[in-house]
Amino acid sequence: MKYYVVDAFTDEIFNGNPAGVCVLNKWIDDGMMQKIASENNLSETAFVLENKDKYELRWFTPKAEIDLCGHATLGTAYVISNYVDVGVEKMLFDTASGILEAKRNGDLYEMNLPLRKPEKIELIEEVSEIIGLKPVELYLSRDLFVVLQTEEQVKSLTPNFSKMVKLDRGLGVIVTAGGIDVDFVSRCFYPKLGVNEDPVTGSAHSNLIPYWSERLNKNIMVAKQLSKRGGTLYCEVAGDRVKISGKARLYMMGEIIVSNS
Repeated sequence: MKYYVVDAFTDEIFNGNPAGVCVLNKWIDDGMMQKIASENNLSETAFVLENKDKYELRWFTPKAEIDLCGHATLGTAYVISNYVDVGVEKMLFDTASGILEAKRNGDLYEMNLPLRKPEKIELIEEVSEIIGLKPVELYLSRDLFVVLQTEEQVKSLTPNFSKMVKLDRGLGVIVTAGGIDVDFVSRCFYPKLGVNEDPVTGSAHSNLIPYWSERLNKNIMVAKQLSKRGGTLYCEVAGDRVKISGKARLYMMGEIIVSNS
């Protein structure tokens, strides 16, 4: 199968979030897809198969399949538009989170993802012990959502991952604060999925965008993820959906040789 690695949410290689993209001509079994994702050892590997007017799309971390992944969707849109259906500007993906639309606008790739407004919960002492700071607020959606006071606090965090992986709330942990030169910043941690820190997390912005839109009274925002690789996301609230745009760069292309037996 054709295999690509795309650095998403950046215009420079070795930045943003690298996503593996496997282009299939028929589905292989789930166990083989999991083995490939584990072998690739990227935060997510996407598997995509054309089906009439849509593309079926699934995402795997090194440990498990997940229901939504923004950067690997952006990476898949980049691969399709540049190497599969060259020049196509609109793509529909049939996924575990429903039909997702992606558009190419010049060098930007826009994804239309479900809005997932996090619900406020009581502060949990264990979270303070894990991140080394007392949160301003805590929320919960798919992930635990932690609000801090400043961008510098988010940037300088050194979480205790051995404790984080034992948290009984949330699949991952999103940490966020208002930004200095952008509207908001974040970092995202998924040790339960074998990814201590995800470099740039599009799916987390399904939570982040409605939260900060309400706080800032803005529907169009710019965000940065403050991992070592870093990335920039252009964000918009669109009813019960969010639009997330970013750039992408191809790092490599090749062929995966496996037997499905």
